[in-house]
Amino acid sequence: MSNFSISSLFPFRRMKIEDFSQIVDSDNGMAMFTTISPDFRFNPVCHECGSEAKGIHSWHQRTLRDLNFGSNPGLIIYKYRKIVCPECGSIKVEKLDVTDPGGPHVTNRMARYIYELCKLMPVEQVADHLNLDWKTVKNIDKSFLEEEFGETDYSHSGYLAVDEISMGKYHKYLTVIIDFITGRVIWAGKDRKVKTLDEFFKDMPQQDRENIEAVAMDMWDPFIKSVKKWCPNACIVFDKFHIVSNFNDVIDNVRRKEQRDKSLSEKEQKVIKGSRWMLLKNEDNLRDKEKPELEKLLELNKNLSKVYILKDELKTIWDADSLKDMEKALDSWCKKALQTELKPVIKFVNMLQNHRYGILADTNYQIHTSKLEGTNNRIKELKRRAYGYHDPEYYKLKIKQAFPGN
Repeated sequence: MSNFSISSLFPFRRMKIEDFSQIVDSDNGMAMFTTISPDFRFNPVCHECGSEAKGIHSWHQRTLRDLNFGSNPGLIIYKYRKIVCPECGSIKVEKLDVTDPGGPHVTNRMARYIYELCKLMPVEQVADHLNLDWKTVKNIDKSFLEEEFGETDYSHSGYLAVDEISMGKYHKYLTVIIDFITGRVIWAGKDRKVKTLDEFFKDMPQQDRENIEAVAMDMWDPFIKSVKKWCPNACIVFDKFHIVSNFNDVIDNVRRKEQRDKSLSEKEQKVIKGSRWMLLKNEDNLRDKEKPELEKLLELNKNLSKVYILKDELKTIWDADSLKDMEKALDSWCKKALQTELKPVIKFVNMLQNHRYGILADTNYQIHTSKLEGTNNRIKELKRRAYGYHDPEYYKLKIKQAFPGN
């Protein structure tokens, strides 16, 4: 004969089971209902201060969603008391570990289950799976996230990386800061302005700010100004990826100008117009049929040939083994670029010279924002899965959860 007891399925302290039955419920179909109430062997205690109370003010009842029984939803009819707390001096709900007073109409263990599912599935899928309102699921998930990630953990390895993510139309951006060594997302903020990073640094303990050795970023003046203001001793390192990407914009500007050249035939203009993506690709990424097309294009137009060669040579600046060699490589490239006499190229050279301190810093700190690229792609995936689309704070918490570091 089995010694199994239904009470083992409801290990709620200070509670007893009154009834257990299967009922057809209008909202949930066939559901398992369990009625539980306080165990009179224990004096009630205040849920806020934990003090015992002997006086009962009133009895109340709530219906809570619990874990499923197989394919059937579990529902708990939960009886509880309000007490007169001798310490608080007011009426309080007694402390029971079934659910939190004033919380969602689910048991604590159901809330934890929802939170774990939300790590793996979008909110709407979790809601459909459990036949719950998606707002209920989202609010439960957010409450756990706020408890775990709500307070910014400013501890770091001394090396940070800062980058922005485009959030779609209308120039909406999200600035993300990670610990370069661990990959942990420390913070995320709206926009990419000076005040965006100021918001991050102003609450960071002074000792943590002073311990920042280097920050990797692109050549974006608002980021530069904020880091110099709050962390004057930190070395700013400009990311190679962004610099090369910026030169791709130069190539495209030259291409558009050449395309408008009236001395070219209509056929030649058409060839240049359709060459954008070929020019921006690395040579290794060209398809077989694109290679002869690119060669023909570069033979056709000397200016495009010049900037294409400059792009490949630009990358070699970071191959230098010492500060002296890198300075020499940078100056040599700039001299060659100026000889093209192309306005977009000259403008780019001036930008490099104005930011050379952060380019040359790479010889001492081999940090970059490319580590953020993989992070950014996953963050965009979170957005596509509808996390926090209407709730930016929830979205930021999901980002922190997705990148806890190693």
